[in-house]
Amino acid sequence: MARYKGVRVNSFGLPDFGSFKREKYRKIPRKRSLYHVSFDSFFLDNAPKNLIVMYDIPHGLKKERDWFRRHLIKFGYIMIQKSVWVGPSPLPKDFLDYLEEIKIGDKFKTFKLAKSYTNSISAMA
Repeated sequence: MARYKGVRVNSFGLPDFGSFKREKYRKIPRKRSLYHVSFDSFFLDNAPKNLIVMYDIPHGLKKERDWFRRHLIKFGYIMIQKSVWVGPSPLPKDFLDYLEEIKIGDKFKTFKLAKSYTNSISAMA
């Protein structure tokens, strides 16, 4: 078939949009994405928030970073800043082992607080 301005045309020179649609929406074989392991939270809702987690996971590991954030939320952590979270301690051992396995175990630090974190402004006064 002939082309005119990037569009296929029939023998009369009219655009053949039927073939264009077939070309555009061809199924592209995609690599199957792997899903990360999901961990259950064993922390109580009223557990003291006495562990700060700070991380710097690069953009190239976005899937892992989002997975990590979802699990911090699942464990009852609250965000103080974009990559600074506070919540109950300690993080589960199998969770920490899995972080090493997916190559983000060295991208975060934890700090134990002397006093439990409170989100209230009046508690700070």
